[in-house]
Amino acid sequence: MASLRVDIYSDTVTKPTQAMRRAMCEAEVGDEQKGEDPTVNRLQEMVADLLGKEAALFLPSGTMCNAVAFAVHCRPGDEIIMDRTAHPLHSEAGAPAAISGAQIRPLAGTRGVFSPEQVIAAIRPPKRNAPVSRLVSIEQTSNLGGGTCWPLSQIEQVCAAGKERGLAAHMDGARLMNAVVASRTPARAYAAPFDSVWIDFTKGLGAPVGAVLAGTQEFITAAWRWKQRLGGSMRQAGVVAAACIYALEHHVERLADDHEHAKLLARGLAPLPGITLDADAVETNIVIIDISETGFTSEDFAAFLLRDYGIRVSVVDSMRVRAVTHLDVDRQQIMYVIDSVAHLLTSASPPSSSRRF
Repeated sequence: MASLRVDIYSDTVTKPTQAMRRAMCEAEVGDEQKGEDPTVNRLQEMVADLLGKEAALFLPSGTMCNAVAFAVHCRPGDEIIMDRTAHPLHSEAGAPAAISGAQIRPLAGTRGVFSPEQVIAAIRPPKRNAPVSRLVSIEQTSNLGGGTCWPLSQIEQVCAAGKERGLAAHMDGARLMNAVVASRTPARAYAAPFDSVWIDFTKGLGAPVGAVLAGTQEFITAAWRWKQRLGGSMRQAGVVAAACIYALEHHVERLADDHEHAKLLARGLAPLPGITLDADAVETNIVIIDISETGFTSEDFAAFLLRDYGIRVSVVDSMRVRAVTHLDVDRQQIMYVIDSVAHLLTSASPPSSSRRF
């Protein structure tokens, strides 16, 4: 097997830079649970200000941000409206049901983005034998939608449609800063229609740990109780919060490089035989590649790339793979990926298990 040369499995594989590591080593720390860690406190204040919210809460992960937010907003038996591709539905181990007792009402959006009309149609009537529609949740950017940015106007319309009917609004902001950079829309503007919103630091921003959930002071007070209940309270967490601060101060604008690399990759792969890919649809750092006409299954395609070329991608389903650019991938590596895929498609025969008859 070739040694790992390009890891585009996800932007979660990023490693802290040396400068970020120095910031972590030099962080002033205290007891985070008691509110005495000055670095955590500063991070929370920075994110609350960035998103235009009253308060914020440092949590170990974005998945925990969703779990905590849903638990605050919902009661057991309530329903959360989100896209059918959304992360909480597929990649959070059933947390909405297990932790908050809520169920998910999936919508068939377009590349992860749904309409206010779909929200209105999905809201349950007030019947004794129906679940209560409690929350609308969107994912910015849409991961399985291919890094799609929700337009601000559509966010406003979707949130308004829910709020006019008594629903709260939540943003899963795993890649919110990618949308900010790609669209040149301020994070505060994106966050304004939401009752709760969070940003992740472990993806394109390159920190090793952490996400920050924001909302009203009342919401964050309730969120703290759920953080404690789920075992998320920490002690000298300033060590990792310092990495998040460094990321906010140094790694936001450079997300544009990741977006350009993703577009370069898409433009290079789209003309290859058997590849189905709309390069013009790539907005941020995620490229979803349909390989159904190559004769390979996605599992075999990914295995060949890793074994023979040292390239790691992730499998979306039986006929699609995903590539995600990030701060540890440069232009030269993108060109290597394009050349390697071209070589694979013209020189290798799919294993018999991949062939479709």
